[in-house]
Parts: sequence; C-alpha cells; structure tokens
Amino acid sequence: MQWLAALCVRRPVFASVLILSLTVIGVFSFAQLGIDQFPNVDFPAIVVTTRLPGAAPEQVETEISDHIEEAVNTISGIDTLTSVSSEGVSQVVVGFNLEKNTDVAAQEVRDRVSRILPLLPRTVQQPIVEKRDPDAFPVLTIAVTADKPVRDISEYADKVLRRQLESADGVGQVLVLGSRNRQINVWLDAGRLQAHSLTVNDVARALQTQNADIPGGRLDQGAVSVTMRTRGRVESPAEFGDIVVREIDGHPVLVRDVARIEDGEADPQTVATVNGSPTVLLQIRKQSGTNTVEIVNGVKARLAVLRGTLPAGYELRIVRDQAEFIEASIRSVEEHLVVGSILAALVVLLFLGNLRSTVIAAVSIPTSIIATFGLIRYMGFTLNMLTMLALTLSVGIVIDDAIVVLENIYRFIDEKRMKPFPAAIHATKEIGLAVLATTLSLMAVFLPVAFMSGIVGRFLYSFGLTMAFAIGVSMIVAFTLTPMMAARMLPLPAPIGEERRKSWLERGSNAMRPSIESAPVSGARRP
Repeated sequence: MQWLAALCVRRPVFASVLILSLTVIGVFSFAQLGIDQFPNVDFPAIVVTTRLPGAAPEQVETEISDHIEEAVNTISGIDTLTSVSSEGVSQVVVGFNLEKNTDVAAQEVRDRVSRILPLLPRTVQQPIVEKRDPDAFPVLTIAVTADKPVRDISEYADKVLRRQLESADGVGQVLVLGSRNRQINVWLDAGRLQAHSLTVNDVARALQTQNADIPGGRLDQGAVSVTMRTRGRVESPAEFGDIVVREIDGHPVLVRDVARIEDGEADPQTVATVNGSPTVLLQIRKQSGTNTVEIVNGVKARLAVLRGTLPAGYELRIVRDQAEFIEASIRSVEEHLVVGSILAALVVLLFLGNLRSTVIAAVSIPTSIIATFGLIRYMGFTLNMLTMLALTLSVGIVIDDAIVVLENIYRFIDEKRMKPFPAAIHATKEIGLAVLATTLSLMAVFLPVAFMSGIVGRFLYSFGLTMAFAIGVSMIVAFTLTPMMAARMLPLPAPIGEERRKSWLERGSNAMRPSIESAPVSGARRP
C-alpha cells in the first residue's frame, strides 16, 4: 500500500477521482437500496396443506397426515417433521437443514406427495405444497367501513378492492378478513324428508346435477365454428326451490317441498372490528424479497385513486402500517449515525487541536460510509436494522487509520522538520504495514461473524460483511486521500528557534513532565 500512497501524493487528481468514484457509486447505490426491518432470511421449510371437508380430526390424521409424513420422511436433509390435524384440514410442516436449497426441497416434497395421491380419500382436495416464506408477511392492513350490512361490504371488498390492490407492484396477496360472503342456504326439514322417503344425499345430488353448465362441444357451419354449452345453472335463489329431487307416483318432489331457501351469508370464519363496529379488513402481503416501504407507498398511491371511485358511504382507513415502524427505526439509526460522526470529529478536534488536521481525518467517515453503500447494493443487502447498526458501529473505527497516518505525517513535519509533501510519503511508508495489519486484524474479527452457522448466522451475515466492507474502505481512504490532503493542507514546519502552537493536550502533558522527572524514585540508592 506504500506505493499507492506515494502515487496519490504525487497525483492528487488520481486520488480524488478514485475516492469520488467510490462515493458516486455509493450515492447511486443508496438510492436503489431497499428498506426493511430485518434482513431477508430464507428458512427451508415446506408446508403441505390438504383439505377433506367434513372430516373429523382423527380421520384427517389417520387417512391424510400419516400417509404424507411417511412419504416425505425419506427425503434427505430433514431437520423437523410436524403435522397438525384439525377438522377438515391437514397441515404437515417439513423443516430442512439451513444448507438445503428451498426450491429443491419443495420439488422433492411435491414429488413424494404426488405418489401417495391414490392412497388418500376419494373426496380429498388436491394437496397444496408451498414454501413457508417469513418475508411474505402482511405489511399493510386496510379497513373497509360503510353504513351497510357486512355482506355488502364483503362483496365490494372482494370483487372490486381486492382485485385493484393485487395488481399493484410488489403485492403478493390480498387477504379479506371478517368478510361475510353471500351464500344460498338450503335448510332441510327432517320431517318432510322422512315423509317423502328422501335423504340429505338425495337433495345434495339433485342440487349438483341440476345446477351446472355442461360443455356441448363445437358446431361447425362452413367457415364458422360455434362452441356449444348447455346452460343449467340456477339464475336466482327462488329457482333453487324449483329443482326436482325425485318423482313419486308421477308427482315431482321439489326442493321447496322439503327445505327452506335463504339468500343469506356464509358462516363466519374470521371477525374484524374497528372501534367495536364490524368491518372488513384487507391485509396486503408483499412478494418475497421486495422492498416493504416502496410497496406500501405504491399501495397508498393506489388507495388515493380508489378513494375517488368509492360508492357513497364507503370509507377506506389504514389501521396498520408496517412501513411507518420501519421508517421510524431507520430514521433513528440514521440520526445516531450522523450524531456519532459529528462527535467523533469533535473528539479528534479536541485532541489534535488543529482544524485542518480534523478535517483531513474526519473526511474518512462520510467517504467510507457512503462507499460502503455500493458494496451493500452489490451483495443484495437492504438497509435494515443490522446493516445500519454495522454502519453506526463502524463510525468510530473508520477514522482510526486516517488518524494514525495523519499523526505520523504531523510528527515528521514537527520533529524531522520535513515539508508536508515528502513527509506524507515517508510517514505513510513507515507505518504502512502497521496500518495494514491493524485493518486486517479488525476485519478478521467481523468476517467470521458473517459466516456463523445456524439461524443467528443468517441474520448476522449482512452485519459482518458490512462492518468488514466499511473497515476495508477506510484503509483505502487512509492510504490515498489522507496523505494527499495532508501534503497540501498541513502547515510548513516552524522556523528554527520557534515552536509551533501546541494543543491543550500537549501543553498539559509538557506541564506534567518536569514534576514527573523530579519526583524521587522509591528504592533508589545514593552513590
């Protein structure tokens, strides 16, 4: 590194362009960095969800969960295998070792599950195999309120608002909570069924077969082809009562004869209230690996447009915003970063007692921090609590190399009475290996943190590399910009017979030196 310092002293334009290049890259990278609360950590966990409507938990466990567990248990790299069997739903969670590729694990689980489909009950729904993504969490919750029944609010939220919000950039899914969807309920009368010798299955079979659209093939008429379809779907709730269940002695038994038709709503699965009033919530889930703050801002812009098209009486209210907490946390860390930089510069000024020396040393703080943004962008990190913490902690470290190099240059000027130009070259050459060894030792402390194993290592990966990046850039600044600026900003040595103006620390140490030298040494013998 000594040759680089000598080159930068002789070629100030090269040193300036080199540091400015790193700074410009850092500035543009900072504008493109995502903002999130924590690093994006990928946990290799696969969830297999299978539904069997109406089945008891014991039946779900024996007929679904056990078969799926036996099938996936042969996959290599499994760390944990758990299952939860509830009424009509089986959920098997397959946790893999952290070294396992999540996409490969999902494909292996999908292959194993497809092999046992013949062993599952005939009425079971297709198993859903998906990755458990902790990054795809709800980032925004919107309450839809109106002076209308919850069923009407649910229809508008599901049919209009949900589709409009799902088309926004970065939105992965919009969940509707607290909804009461429209549902045609057929309430059977047990006495009437028994009087007509009918069962529940007879009514269900009649509703299924007589309420369907059946493809009718294609009809070719010369150069024109027409697709045919037999329309048998019920158009209104009242028409459900006209469906024939069975014909007895030449008289048809209709659904209205054995049941009561109600244009109602589905049974509630979730409940949502705002200030005690029932409402419908829209939970916005982001896509994995996307910027939370950017997505929330995009959804808010979409909401501003949707508010102008809302029907009379409807209102959209944001009740939970994850971006506000993230922005507040990042602003707090940024404030600590700026205050820490100012305090570090003031401490240098306090001890050096020279404004020029303070400026030369303090320049290394913003240049090192800003240049580190480019390396953060290159590694795909985001501005989160850990990367910002690393930058905050590195404020007091990145200035160390510059202070050491600057102090040695000042010593050459003061004691050896060299001019600043040759003093910058020879002083940097003298302590070049020492500064290099100090920087590498600091990097050797933080780099192993980035390669820790386990979940903790996944979170600290960005922290360790960011610290090492900032320290490495500070060494480059200390060997390029610091000697170049010192050669041109430090004053010439004082003339012979005159002393330079000393700092308060030097004056205090010199004042204490005579008393220390004159103090008797205990145990000394007189000659």
